[in-house]
Amino acid sequence: MKVARTRCQWAGSDPLYLRYHDEEWGVPLHDDRALFELLTLEGAQAGLAWITILRKRENYRRAFDAFDPRKIARYDARRIERLLQDPGIVRNRAKVAGTVRSAGAFLEVVREQGSFDRHLWGLIGGKPIQNGWKRLEQIPPETEESRAMSKDLRKRGFGFVGPTICYAFMQAAGMVNDHLTSCFRYREVQRARRR
Repeated sequence: MKVARTRCQWAGSDPLYLRYHDEEWGVPLHDDRALFELLTLEGAQAGLAWITILRKRENYRRAFDAFDPRKIARYDARRIERLLQDPGIVRNRAKVAGTVRSAGAFLEVVREQGSFDRHLWGLIGGKPIQNGWKRLEQIPPETEESRAMSKDLRKRGFGFVGPTICYAFMQAAGMVNDHLTSCFRYREVQRARRR
């Protein structure tokens, strides 16, 4: 008989959500392109459920040239209009235009800092923050670190990077371990961060 795993309550029962929770969420991410993708998707999620964005992720990768910031930064008004006709993504003009601006800001950070990864992780001291939440309602929507990240990214020209979006990004990118202590992933992610 297979023993059921205890997960964070937000994972629900959708197979896509379960796979995301079990394999991606909270695992430290250090790839520049993947970090840019995740930050973009977190911004696209503003006002929506994350499962909506997960279901559209492959469409986003297709529509936005696999999240290649060099290509996205060159999108012109005609390309933005074409994206706004794509039913596979969230067709919000401010979010699409924000992605284009963010791509340019991303390239500037890389020119200045050497990598997006180095810059973002440097904002939180270079190592994951370990929390020990027992209940979902204990997890804050934003923190001092996410407010500082938001301020830094906004100043650099990134769009849709408010403190709540930045905190969701930090959780997803493994900058903070917000798996509940009862979740089977809590210790696994904690151990992975020591390597």
